[in-house]
Amino acid sequence: MKLNDKQKQFVETAYRELGTDTVTRKQVQEIETKFNLTGNSWLVNSGDYKVGRGVYKLPVNGMVNPSKNVKQKLSPVEPQEKVTLKTTESVADNLVPSKEATFVSFGNYKDIKNIVKSGIFYPTFITGLSGNGKTLNIIQSCAELKRELIRVNITVETDEDDLLGGFRLVDGATVWHDGPVVDAMKRGALLLLDEIDLASNKIMCLQPILEGNGVFLKKIGKFVEPAEGFNIVATANTKGKGSEDGRFIGTNILNEAFLERFPVTFEQEYPPVKVEQKILDNVMSAYDLKDPKFTENLVKWADVIRKTFYDGGVDEIIATRRLVHIINAFAIFKNKLKAVQVCVNRFDDDTKNSFLDLYSKVDAGVNMEDISGNANDVDAINMEEETPSV
Repeated sequence: MKLNDKQKQFVETAYRELGTDTVTRKQVQEIETKFNLTGNSWLVNSGDYKVGRGVYKLPVNGMVNPSKNVKQKLSPVEPQEKVTLKTTESVADNLVPSKEATFVSFGNYKDIKNIVKSGIFYPTFITGLSGNGKTLNIIQSCAELKRELIRVNITVETDEDDLLGGFRLVDGATVWHDGPVVDAMKRGALLLLDEIDLASNKIMCLQPILEGNGVFLKKIGKFVEPAEGFNIVATANTKGKGSEDGRFIGTNILNEAFLERFPVTFEQEYPPVKVEQKILDNVMSAYDLKDPKFTENLVKWADVIRKTFYDGGVDEIIATRRLVHIINAFAIFKNKLKAVQVCVNRFDDDTKNSFLDLYSKVDAGVNMEDISGNANDVDAINMEEETPSV
């Protein structure tokens, strides 16, 4: 829109008076009254200049010096710092995750990478026990392919405002900010919905997006189409049917129609023994440490516990992530037993002592077949509570 002289005068006056290129409806009225510059409905009634609820952008572009040709003598005002309204689109120029030097691909990594690489919109659901690399595989596939990734950690409180966007108060003005889902759609990024089974029915706002369609942002009356390459991957500890054994408290039963929008589900297992040891060896190398016997013992120890867990002998499990925690603790404390102890202290006393006793047997070189052969019997790892030596 080309401004006439009267409109230019108002823009210049408002810009000089406020010190910013945004103005509220109330400020328009105040400036009109103060400087006798009426008739500015063109600014507030045209959708061209609206940037938020009751907030408008002054068309100062192209005016070399907005204060140069002001015809009214302005009242002296305190200089104000120019405000730049920040939206989610300006959060980062590059959202491609970094490669991890210690990463070892396993499980569903290749399949996930192929989906991301294809560019085909194909919502993917990944389920598996905690700490087995579900999220890391997704992040590293994007790092490998140099694809932008936006991660959203879902909770029971997550709602449409958190996902699609909403109005935020910025310096007294109400301004619209895109949510991470809309941001990912516009950028053609991969959207990672982490811990999706913690969500309530408030995530049903994602239905049209999961169908590959755009979404209408009813609060601002705009329709957003997904850019090429946009895709969605969700991770969960359950399959969206709740946690029957109570292990994952807080998980919910997701709407069947919502789950049906995910055409494929991958079940992520813990890595094989050799792969898991390679992961731990890589973490050790990152600290300039090398102790293949220690990492081998940790993997054997975790493997026996997992077999016992799957057979119902114990209620807790040692995840790959916890083994990495132990390596990190060893790098800090330089004591193997202490590293194991501080990382199993999160369990109840009986479980903690059982795990420590089992580790002492593994470290002492007890035949794994003797231990594994009794994996169904929880008493096989419930030995006397004495402090093992390393």
